This record gives sequence, C-alpha cells and structure tokens, in this order.
Amino acid sequence: MTFTVREARPEDSEQIVRMIKELAAYEKLADQVAQTTEGLVQDGFTQAPYYKCLVAEVPADQACRGQGIGSAFLRVVAEIALQNKCSLLNFVVLSANFPGIDFYQAKGAVDLTKLEGCHLFRFEQEQLAKLAAGKGQNVTAPPSQ
Repeated sequence: MTFTVREARPEDSEQIVRMIKELAAYEKLADQVAQTTEGLVQDGFTQAPYYKCLVAEVPADQACRGQGIGSAFLRVVAEIALQNKCSLLNFVVLSANFPGIDFYQAKGAVDLTKLEGCHLFRFEQEQLAKLAAGKGQNVTAPPSQ
C-alpha cells in the first residue's frame, strides 16, 4: 500500500471534521462534538494556529486497514516532538479501546494509570466560564478511590 503522512491543509478540514465525529460516535460522545469545518479552518490555518494536524493520504482505490498507517503517524509525531525539543508525549486512550492500548504498549508507551495512578481531569465550558469570572465554587466531592 502506498500512503503519505503530511501536514493537513485547509481543504482537508471537511474530512477531518467527519473523522472527529466518527471517533466521537465510536466513543459514545457524539453529542459533545460542536466542531465545524469553518471553525477548524479558522483555528488551525492562521498565522497563530491553536492546533496542528497530520493526515494520511491514501489512494481512493486502496483499502486502509492494517497497512502501517498508525505506525507511520506515530513515527512522524515522534519526529516532530523531538524537533521541538519535547521530552514527553502524553495522550489519552479510551479504556475500552483494547486494540489501541495494545498498539501503544507494543510501541513502548507506558500506561500511567497503572504505573503512577494518574487521573485525567477536565473543566468543561460552563466551569471554565465560572472560573474565569471568579465564581469557581468548592464542591464536596466523593472521596477518591
């Protein structure tokens, strides 16, 4: 199979949004996706982009399962990280994504949940707005397990 991993271009945005939505549906989070093609272009293809994105360009007449695309992506991301003097690459994998977990562990990734007992936290938009307005509230939370 022939494919190319390259930096995304604005004309890729429609397909990128489609894949974001497909991933969200797979993770049962489709209702949380508000991204649009226009927003993706505005946020990523300006003088000071909020994100960078890679795409794999695969000829339309070729199947794209199990052909080394994931490994190629990971290699390019590692190259970019090292070029930018990064010493770590952190990422999130859904706990039910056993093939993904196996893939990353086979490449040498360390599961910090098991190793260090780390927890991933998130502030969503409503909480961010409250924090930014100085209205963050102390909430009694159940004890950590």
